[in-house]
Amino acid sequence: MEPTDNPWQITGSEHVYENPWISLTEYQVINPGGGKGIYGKVHFKNLAVGVVAVDDQGSIWLVGQFRFPLEKYSWEIPEGGCPLGTDPLEAAKRELREETGLIATEWTRLLEIHLSNSVSDEFGIIWKATGLTRTTPEPEETERLDVKKISLEEAYRLVETFEITDSLSVAAIQRLWIEELTKGRGA
Repeated sequence: MEPTDNPWQITGSEHVYENPWISLTEYQVINPGGGKGIYGKVHFKNLAVGVVAVDDQGSIWLVGQFRFPLEKYSWEIPEGGCPLGTDPLEAAKRELREETGLIATEWTRLLEIHLSNSVSDEFGIIWKATGLTRTTPEPEETERLDVKKISLEEAYRLVETFEITDSLSVAAIQRLWIEELTKGRGA
């Protein structure tokens, strides 16, 4: 896939908002069709990391929590933020241990994903973790988590019925499901 030139022209910008996790900039632009307009961009100060923890029976671990921006409860793979410039795998290991109490001996990079590239530069990396042992979870103060283990088949069903909608989780579960379906087929 060949890269193409950027058809957007920036004629000005204004920094609108910032906190420890994000910043928001509004750009004055000339769009690809030649019209003048604005474009808002949310810059994330952390990399998103996610972990699909798979046990010896092929079941995966999910965490459930109330998500403030959605105003609803969400079941997800363990995930969190990694400060830019630090090791994302170490952040993934930390998130898995904090949220589920799981420690994995084997880690495989599963996916890289842009999470909402029409309005943000948020980028995520998802790992598959195996060789699991359990210890005590240590969630952050902002997290009140439920933890459960379910079959990959059940997790896939929850994605297909729109009960799991978190983008990192959907992508990871679908990727694992496809891998499982293509095992032994040489695909």
